[in-house]
Amino acid sequence: MDELEHSLMLLQNKTRRSILERLVREPHYPMQLADLIGVSQQAIVKHLKELERGNLVEKMKVPSEKGGPPRTIFRVCEAFSLRVDLGPDLFKIERRKLPSGGPLRLSSRLPGGAKTIAETVSGRKKISVTEGVVHLEQLNDQLEQLDRQRDALIALHQQIRGRVSAAVDTDFEDYSQRTMVHALVEAPRVKPDLGLMAKELNLSESEISTMMSRVRILVEQQRSERSGEVVAIDDNPDLRWWLG
Repeated sequence: MDELEHSLMLLQNKTRRSILERLVREPHYPMQLADLIGVSQQAIVKHLKELERGNLVEKMKVPSEKGGPPRTIFRVCEAFSLRVDLGPDLFKIERRKLPSGGPLRLSSRLPGGAKTIAETVSGRKKISVTEGVVHLEQLNDQLEQLDRQRDALIALHQQIRGRVSAAVDTDFEDYSQRTMVHALVEAPRVKPDLGLMAKELNLSESEISTMMSRVRILVEQQRSERSGEVVAIDDNPDLRWWLG
């Protein structure tokens, strides 16, 4: 199971999400979590073990306040973003690891307003609640603006993909060809694994190779007909490898 699948499996459970929601604020003991969430300590320990195996949390030993043996406490140890885009002609799920390093190391990747904040807090291990709230509100505003731009880009991507799909439906001869074309559209810079595609479509490798040649001809023909251009391709065309 890869990292994306494992993360989705772990986060689909509401109790595990509740545990993480508290651990991101500060480390907790299992008994604390049981009291806060309202489930048994045995269940909390079981969920913590799953999260630990998934590298989302880690445990630490801390001295007991009553002078007894050290106690086990848990904290979040991984930082990533999960993105899910779904709609007609749109399906993408990805797990993106967040960049590490302090504010100055991040500043080269940040937009102007956020870069100013990074420079302001750089080198300071603690800032006051009131100052932090001001910075966080400004960052939330910038994140919302970026999200709106991203939403618009995804919607435009979806609309273009829909128009491509409409042409694929009419211009290609069967389901196998359309499946191959959609795979090429989804990752045009990545050469597909023809062996894997042959297995998915229940075809032999020779059949999938023949189909690739036929798809190439149809793609060239479609481009010519729908663009109104004459397409001339020699033995070494300077086009995407799958048009060559």
